[in-house]
Amino acid sequence: MKLLTKLTLTSTFSKIATVILFIVLLPFLIDRVAFQSTNGLLKQQAKKVMDNIRNNGIDYYLQGDSTYGSYTLLKEEYISLERARNIYSADTIQTAQRIIEGDTVMYRILNQAFEYNNQLYELEIGRTIASISQYNSPLQKIALYVLGILIILTLLIELSFTRILLRPLQTIIQTKLINPVFPFKEPPLPIRTTTVDFKYLDKSLITLMNRIKEDFDREREFTSNASHELMTPIGILQTKMENLMLLNDLDEPVQEKIMEMMKTLNRLKKIVHSLLLISRIENDQYARQNSIQPKEMVEEIIEELQHRLEDRNIQISVSLQPHITLHKLNHDLLFQLFYNLINNAIRYNKENGSINISDAITPGGLYAVFIRDTGIGIDPADIDTIFNRFRKKNSIEGEGYGLGLAIVKSIADYHAIKLMVTSEPGKGTTISVIFSIVA
Repeated sequence: MKLLTKLTLTSTFSKIATVILFIVLLPFLIDRVAFQSTNGLLKQQAKKVMDNIRNNGIDYYLQGDSTYGSYTLLKEEYISLERARNIYSADTIQTAQRIIEGDTVMYRILNQAFEYNNQLYELEIGRTIASISQYNSPLQKIALYVLGILIILTLLIELSFTRILLRPLQTIIQTKLINPVFPFKEPPLPIRTTTVDFKYLDKSLITLMNRIKEDFDREREFTSNASHELMTPIGILQTKMENLMLLNDLDEPVQEKIMEMMKTLNRLKKIVHSLLLISRIENDQYARQNSIQPKEMVEEIIEELQHRLEDRNIQISVSLQPHITLHKLNHDLLFQLFYNLINNAIRYNKENGSINISDAITPGGLYAVFIRDTGIGIDPADIDTIFNRFRKKNSIEGEGYGLGLAIVKSIADYHAIKLMVTSEPGKGTTISVIFSIVA
């Protein structure tokens, strides 16, 4: 899972958890706010009453009576003032029942005792619980709407900021890990970012890529130089051995020894030629301007290898589409690629075996050639290493020197061709050669 996706999910889940917690606590919070607000209003009303008494006297309310009571039409609020008994109670705010005109109603009540002209009085101001809670439901809806809008806005802002923050990382991944094709033809450029961690990561990757390119260049140069230097002594040795074979006074055992030496020298010569070919491919010394038709090329290769097929009685069938044409390729290199693959299918096949060569256009618009044989197969653990150089494998005809498939891999990489191998020991191997461009 990508880092951006993880951060998005984390932010989303945290917002959802916040909403759930808020919904659970919202009724309690609103009730608490409503009651606190009511308590404040009751205290304000009590202060006004006390101000009136100080300014106008107690008779402003009692008017000669011992008690005073007043309530609104709907009985939502009331004020009660009366002489207190002998017990002097502290000021309190509580929820209690009161009976007004025969109706029992729950009120939020403020009780305040005070002394006026050496007489103890008790003031009681109440407000119905129903009037306090009547706005709770609308307030909860408004709070939820506001919270939802804020959650969406903060989520969008966080996602936008996260994308901006992680953009340098995505650039590093694209320019340093996904897009570059090895060997690197252009030096990697540093990205522009103010994040120290991303700068350090980018710098480390650039350093690593430069080291890989330097090591690869040194290896390629060594391979090329060594191969060129080896060709001269090989040619001299081959000439001298051929001259020795022309002498008439050589014994038969000596001639046999010389023949064995010449076979070994020829194998060495083939290895050097293969290394030179790989070096030239990796140095981009071949143009990719040819158009080829796989069917014609494969038929030409089979014609060259016909004697090998007949020697081992291997049946080969070709079912390639004649109208397929591939462009911007090198004809000689592609010929070498298919030649090596078909030659391997013969070499590692069984006596009286078979080879089938077919093609198909994949759903993604790619063109693939499949080379299937009924040979000895490849162990699953070895499939990932069969394209490595100098990998030996026993065959019916002796040993492979590990450069045939290495050449195939170099040619495939040079043309951005994908190779896929499926095999089952004892039953055969299928190699898929997948091209990205079909015309």
